[in-house]
Amino acid sequence: MKEIIGIIAVVLTFVGYIPYIIDTIKGKTTPHIYTWFIWGLVTAIAFALQLSDKAGPGAFTTLAAAIVCFIIFGLGVRQGKQDITKSDTVFFVMSLFALALWLFAKQPVLSVILVSLIDMLGFIPTIRKSWHRPNEETLSSYITNTLRFTLALFALQRYTLITTLYPISWVIANGLFSVFLSVRRKKTSTSGWQG
Repeated sequence: MKEIIGIIAVVLTFVGYIPYIIDTIKGKTTPHIYTWFIWGLVTAIAFALQLSDKAGPGAFTTLAAAIVCFIIFGLGVRQGKQDITKSDTVFFVMSLFALALWLFAKQPVLSVILVSLIDMLGFIPTIRKSWHRPNEETLSSYITNTLRFTLALFALQRYTLITTLYPISWVIANGLFSVFLSVRRKKTSTSGWQG
């Protein structure tokens, strides 16, 4: 059963990002390249950590997410519309610094905490951009992510802090960001302000 749930979560990863990728190619969605680079790198590391702690089929959702992150990062670079502020660069550097700390941390629990923290820091440039332009993100992808990370939790073979912290943090982050985008879209459409 866990294998079936894991396969469904992996399929949801790819299917869930199809609208995001299509919107990016059309120029409707503008991925923040700092966010997607950090997410790709760190998600690949999280996959390795989950695999090392025998996470089972639930870890393959993390690998699928890493692949998609690098695809979206590449599309963002190709698109050439980088909305990068000084604060974005600060959070990007903080993410890389935390990543360097992770390399020296030989403790798997500390590593998964740092990996989750790095991903949340990497999210901040997208949140900032979306505050002003909430329609430049594909809401359905974040809603699907909430579901797929929930399924990934159920597909885990072994439940430890190392195997569960990463997907739990993403269930919360994607869920909250989905609500945030919905509220900001309503706010900007009723005020007539498009940022």
